[in-house]
Amino acid sequence: MVEEIQMSYEDAVEYVRNEVNVGDTLEISYNRIFAPGEVLGLTEEDEVTGEGLRVAMQLNGEILNQSVEIDLKEIEDDLIEMRHISDDNELIIEIL
Repeated sequence: MVEEIQMSYEDAVEYVRNEVNVGDTLEISYNRIFAPGEVLGLTEEDEVTGEGLRVAMQLNGEILNQSVEIDLKEIEDDLIEMRHISDDNELIIEIL
């Protein structure tokens, strides 16, 4: 079942923090970048360094298949959409 919702950036970060688990698929669209992959881990914000919530992912792709860490705070202004796939559920989050 696919569900589509709209959220603010802050609500989307809270959703990732509370609902996304290791092993889920997360597709992040920001600026002109589309990063689909399996979630390897989540790292909480670091107030000392100013880093935001970070998502470690193993990218899915035929040519590019590597691990990356995306700092959601760094892409705040460019974040367009996220798709969270877990078990039989699929949620598309459009960022307002």
